[in-house]
Amino acid sequence: MPADDTRASGRRATPTKTPTAAKTPTAARKATPAKKTATGKTAGTAKETAPAKKTAPAKKAAPAQKAAPAQTATPAKKAAAPKKKAAPVKRQAPAKKPAVAPKKATAAVKGVAPAKTVAAKPPRAESRTALVRRARRIDRELAEVYPYAHPELDFENPFQLVVATVLSAQTTDLRVNQTTPALFAKYPTPEDLAAADPEEVEEILRPTGFFRAKTRSVIGLSKALAEDFGGEVPGRLADLVKLPGVGRKTAFVVLGNAFGRPGITVDTHFQRLVRRWQWTDETDPDKIEAAVGALFPRSDWTDLSHHVIWHGRRICHARKPACGACPIAPLCPAYGEGETDPEKAAKLLKYEKGGFPGQRLNPPQAYLDAGGTPAPPLGAG
Repeated sequence: MPADDTRASGRRATPTKTPTAAKTPTAARKATPAKKTATGKTAGTAKETAPAKKTAPAKKAAPAQKAAPAQTATPAKKAAAPKKKAAPVKRQAPAKKPAVAPKKATAAVKGVAPAKTVAAKPPRAESRTALVRRARRIDRELAEVYPYAHPELDFENPFQLVVATVLSAQTTDLRVNQTTPALFAKYPTPEDLAAADPEEVEEILRPTGFFRAKTRSVIGLSKALAEDFGGEVPGRLADLVKLPGVGRKTAFVVLGNAFGRPGITVDTHFQRLVRRWQWTDETDPDKIEAAVGALFPRSDWTDLSHHVIWHGRRICHARKPACGACPIAPLCPAYGEGETDPEKAAKLLKYEKGGFPGQRLNPPQAYLDAGGTPAPPLGAG
């Protein structure tokens, strides 16, 4: 009976599969270590645990990939894409922001009055009060160094001054002073110069450079004076800037020195020095004029222009400033840009500070009393 029961149970599918299924995992277990031993017999125990962990993620990864292959791939691509895009954006953003920020700041500054710009951006972290005090002290020091400062163009009346100032563009005052005596001797009034032969005027003005354009300007402004102002130079800024070749700089030279009306002359020397002294960061002449004018009383504007321009021509040069011979070195933020050795700096001084002639053939008596030497006439020496 027990044997029959065994045979009977062997005929049934369930008991026969049960021992087979029991043998299958055993075979799998035997096969797994066999592969592991083939790979490496040294760490058998570690490799047995490792495949168990590997098979588990493999089984989990398989259904995960089968269940949502598209979802798994899509976030991977999306995640990779933003990283690739984010990397250049993050790298480019810092590069672009510094480049764009100054432009925006400059544009914002252009829309604001230059005087406010100085107050908003005081140099060297100075307060507005400290900046005003330092600027006015510099002007006082320069007034002691150049008590005889004056316009360095020879003139006897407003007409001669406006013509000489127009001719001084792109050349020195000395060259203009050497040229205008012949011009005014032949054409002493606006009516005379308005009716002049352009070729004859060009020949006289040739030493000043750009003589054709300057000839058109001086003849044109002479005609305007003769026709619109009765042969007289107007004493108003609005009228002066209407004359051919006359801008704000020329107008303020004429107003300040021929009519006694205060004005700031923003020439190349003035622009260079006020930026070196950090009175303003502006580059536009009109904005420099407004920014610097806000630091000083209106009555000081004309003399201030002379002091700054004289200092720029004699000591604080564009390429080789004589820092070692500068009387305002302790007040200058740019000290050290030029030669600091006193002996070497003294050799860089120009005009009367360096023992050389000035730029005027007929300078004021105060200049001569201070030891200044008149410039030689054209062709002399």
